[in-house]
Amino acid sequence: MSGRLSVRSPRAVLALRQRGFSLVELMIALVLGLVVVLGASTVFLSNKQSYRTNLALGEVQENARIAFELIARDIRQAGVTGCGNVGRVGNILNNGTSAGGTVAWWADFGNAIRGYDGGTEDPVVTSGSGSAQRILATSSLTLLGASTAAASIAAYDAGTYGFTFTGANPGIQAGDVVLLCDPDHAVMAQISAISGSSLIVNNNTNTPGNCSRGLGFPTACTATGNAYAFLRNSQMSLLSASDWYVGNNPVGGRSLYRRTLVNVAGVPTPTAQEMVRNVTDLQLAFHVAGADSFVNAATVAGNWATVDAVRMTLNLRGSDRATGTDGQPLTRQLTATVNLRNR
Repeated sequence: MSGRLSVRSPRAVLALRQRGFSLVELMIALVLGLVVVLGASTVFLSNKQSYRTNLALGEVQENARIAFELIARDIRQAGVTGCGNVGRVGNILNNGTSAGGTVAWWADFGNAIRGYDGGTEDPVVTSGSGSAQRILATSSLTLLGASTAAASIAAYDAGTYGFTFTGANPGIQAGDVVLLCDPDHAVMAQISAISGSSLIVNNNTNTPGNCSRGLGFPTACTATGNAYAFLRNSQMSLLSASDWYVGNNPVGGRSLYRRTLVNVAGVPTPTAQEMVRNVTDLQLAFHVAGADSFVNAATVAGNWATVDAVRMTLNLRGSDRATGTDGQPLTRQLTATVNLRNR
């Protein structure tokens, strides 16, 4: 009948309301959701990779700052006696330059700086594949000078050969190698013993021991030697002797090492210390006074006393293996130049 209203039953209305998405609509919704999820995942992974790369870059830069600063401290101190008397340095050590025997690397103050090119053996450290052994293809650097462990002398007793300080002992022990100096000259010696507050410097049977108790310049290796008394306000400093190189670390990588003297039961013992991990290469160049450019160690040859600056080039890598290109660790090469203070 025309104009008649159609009345649906409650069951029919409920059936219409319960009608869901069609299969096509459901597939479209799933595809759109997948696109959103993939986009969010891509942004997340990209941000994560950027974070890891920035973290690795910060690690490399921090390691570089530490490495350069530590080596630079020793370079600046090379040849420093504490009293500014370069060229007048005596040596009463039994393995020093005045005793006539084999000279230890840390007792040769006439060569307070000495470098070794990659491929050249360094007598201070063994090259090889073992832990703390040097990578032969990298450069190495030996440095001698007065350390910051120093004190002013109050008095010297010529009868007991003992020194006392105006202040506290800066940590000098029996067996330590020291530099004594005043405006006239300096001398390398080993502390024979400690008696009360006095540090004794005598000719003795210590290792290596002193060939004389005479502290004058030039050195005479006899029992009394060239007698000299370092008066009040003279200075005594621990010897800083170091050899810097890149070696194999205990976890199969490479690290920057510092081989230095450690007092082991009264005996100065060269000991390797791992300083900065993930340093893969060290290359050195040297500036000789009056020259126009830097040269390698072989070119300097026997003219180490004329070297006044060192240029260091370090290769470093991040510890995360997926922060560089092609799934490799991030790497950087950085260079710094350091002047010797006393030249």
